[in-house]
Amino acid sequence: MAQIPHADAGLVCPLHKKDVSQVCHKCPLWVQIRGKHPQSDQEIDEWRCSLAWLPFLMIENSQMQRQTGAAVESFRNEMVRANGTIIALAAGANPKILEIDKCN
Repeated sequence: MAQIPHADAGLVCPLHKKDVSQVCHKCPLWVQIRGKHPQSDQEIDEWRCSLAWLPFLMIENSQMQRQTGAAVESFRNEMVRANGTIIALAAGANPKILEIDKCN
């Protein structure tokens, strides 16, 4: 099992009211994050309190939501185009199809 490092001394944990170097390595909120910084694309591999990681993770989550929304919109636009093509082809093959559609 990997050894959990101690935090740097000098800050006070808001939960335990002690210096972070004395309590963080025992706390379940002390976690390691590996990946890229959401704003600078710098590689990250460090231990910090989960509460301190929240702003970074919220920024990353917002970026992923924007990308997902753009992908869904792009997919929707492709489906609208494909449906229009299918309707145009079907109407060209049998003009009565559009007449039936207009009645409904």
